[in-house]
Amino acid sequence: MDYRNELLRAKRELARAGFQEVDAEHLFANTLGISRMELHNLVALEKALNQFEDQSEIEDLFTAACARRMTGEPVQYIIGEAYFRNLTIKVGPGVLIPRPESELLVGHVITHLRTMKKTTSVIDLGSGSGALALAIATEAPNSRVIAVESDPEALVWLRRNVEAVGAEVRIVDEDVSNALAGVKADLVIANPPYIPNAQELPFEVKNFEPHFALFGGKTGMEVPNIFISAAARLLKGGGILVMEHGEGQGDEMEIALSLHFREIRVHADLNSRPRWTSAERMK
Repeated sequence: MDYRNELLRAKRELARAGFQEVDAEHLFANTLGISRMELHNLVALEKALNQFEDQSEIEDLFTAACARRMTGEPVQYIIGEAYFRNLTIKVGPGVLIPRPESELLVGHVITHLRTMKKTTSVIDLGSGSGALALAIATEAPNSRVIAVESDPEALVWLRRNVEAVGAEVRIVDEDVSNALAGVKADLVIANPPYIPNAQELPFEVKNFEPHFALFGGKTGMEVPNIFISAAARLLKGGGILVMEHGEGQGDEMEIALSLHFREIRVHADLNSRPRWTSAERMK
């Protein structure tokens, strides 16, 4: 097998179909069981290639992976993992793929937690894959994190990731609206479904990722409002809520939060778009 020609062929086919050429590198590296960066390390590459007694098996597996990508299936689902901050998160059908935009939100939370001198309780509402909860638990050792999730398919991935990462994250299988009755926390984070039901999404998102984790109701704020109510119930006086939202929902977030929160601040992503809001629970 001439892997260079196979890789070049796959890149061209994917590009013609409107996908990124780099997808082929991710898929080929995964086929060989190495990282994408190791594709450019001749020693690592040769070692990976030589693990296959029948070189045609590599071609068959790689061709099958590329065929899946050509249907629009996300690369992360095909290789079974996504990268989030310092973590490799296991993902697949039934759970939302963690986005780079959420890394800024988590970074803000971790910076805040590192200034705290005491152990700080954190609740991740609608945890999904657990990416946010696990990043906080691993990067802020003084945090005690609870991940709340009720969807059966998402729970499978959440449990896998908590076990794989080995972090001390407590998983609670309860609906956000009534989860953790009687519990009070210092900080609540959330990335709720916030896309308006009628909004068009890219093909690979619409056809492959779970709609329950994407769509937030007719206006997109119906589900976030449920999360805001839950956060108000769960937070101690002076506790902090950090919640992701759509770029056009900053004003609506401020209005929704004003009943129980103060110090409401809308934060921008790397493209200067309003992407998440922080607020302090009134005492």
